[in-house]
Amino acid sequence: FPVTINWKLVNWFRMKEHEYFTCVKWTGNSGQGTRSYKSYERSHELIVEGKPTLLLSSDPNFRGDSKKLNPEELFLCSISSCHMLWYLHLCSDKGIVVVEYSDNAKGIMVESETGAGKFIRVELFPSVLLEKDSDKELAFNLHQEAHRYYFISISLNFDVVINPLIQ
Repeated sequence: FPVTINWKLVNWFRMKEHEYFTCVKWTGNSGQGTRSYKSYERSHELIVEGKPTLLLSSDPNFRGDSKKLNPEELFLCSISSCHMLWYLHLCSDKGIVVVEYSDNAKGIMVESETGAGKFIRVELFPSVLLEKDSDKELAFNLHQEAHRYYFISISLNFDVVINPLIQ
């Protein structure tokens, strides 16, 4: 009898697995704990062993400290950073020499009447400076290719629009 092989399952088991560990520690107890919505600060720390601790808070719209990073900014940063790293990797593989790269990313989050929120769109605006005589068209197209590979993008359930500027 014929045997059917589920190649999707076989490929799943061939995948490398990577683990990441972080510690988020709330530091916003003002002495009353969470007795009321206004009785506590949203301050917390992001701790990753062997790396600098980041001081975080919620978005100021949700009683957070505007001087500290918030989860939404970190989320947007993750998308932008992951795209950049894959883009640089692909440029390196294709002989495109990037000498400068920056991205002014924009994320749009909507909040429902219940207070639940979700990101519905992210736009990346990477500005890339190439070494003279680099293939600008290929450099431009590699942004779309990077988008198909980078780990964060593949995990998202909304659109990421890429608006590259190649110089």
